[in-house]
Amino acid sequence: MSPTGVHSLERTIQTTNRWLANLSDAIGTDNREFAYHVLRMWLHSVRDGLTVDTAAHLASQLPDLVRGIYYNGWSPSSVPIRRDRQEFIEHFCRSGRIAHTDVPKLGPIVTAFLCDEMSESPVLHALGQLPQEVRDLLQPAEEPKTE
Repeated sequence: MSPTGVHSLERTIQTTNRWLANLSDAIGTDNREFAYHVLRMWLHSVRDGLTVDTAAHLASQLPDLVRGIYYNGWSPSSVPIRRDRQEFIEHFCRSGRIAHTDVPKLGPIVTAFLCDEMSESPVLHALGQLPQEVRDLLQPAEEPKTE
């Protein structure tokens, strides 16, 4: 028998563990706790800049456990919060204990990771709701096309 005895809970725990392992690899660390903080801060920072409908649409694509992380501390009556690039970086760092200089590197990695794990469309749609300078900060690098 599984530890929880509930198949859907076991599946979301396994999926979340896989996500954290894969994100850790993408970031280049063995520290899943750090990967968790980075993922959580990307989700919260982006979520806060979205309308309620767009935030809910993005959340619906997430595994159950990650969806709970996404909604934790959310105040839908105060969104969207418009942050410029520097305010976005400050929020991301302050809440996630992440160095300012790491955000431009980590943001695009998380975006690319989520586009791979979920459907790319809801992630890019969500980013499209953010100010251009924040979108630019989070946009993954274009992969070179092979011919």
